[in-house]
Amino acid sequence: MNDPVAVTIPGLPPANDTYSQATILGDLIFVSGQLGIDPSTGQLAGEDMASQTRQAMLNVQRILEHCGSSFTKVARCTLYLTDYNRLGEANAVYAQFFPTYKPAKTGIGISQLWAGALIEIEVVAGR
Repeated sequence: MNDPVAVTIPGLPPANDTYSQATILGDLIFVSGQLGIDPSTGQLAGEDMASQTRQAMLNVQRILEHCGSSFTKVARCTLYLTDYNRLGEANAVYAQFFPTYKPAKTGIGISQLWAGALIEIEVVAGR
């Protein structure tokens, strides 16, 4: 198996120097957790769960496409929510990105995320 390859996608919210936006290892892509940050402003896409979930998913999509993949090749998603009671709101948007294919998914309630973010989404996908 080849060594891992760190991936940085120009124009997306920058990763700090402790991680990569994604790592490719063999035929797998590990996408680091994405917040609902709008790349054009560097700010959260909105204060509501739907806006942040949509933008986080769009950021994941852009990384997957850059790596030669798509949502149809996602094997697993993890959603980190600051209020687990709002999982239904996140699921309503999330489901739009997986209209027929449903990958494995875990939702986890956590105490806080960066600067008021409500959700962070990470995925593992094939190439």
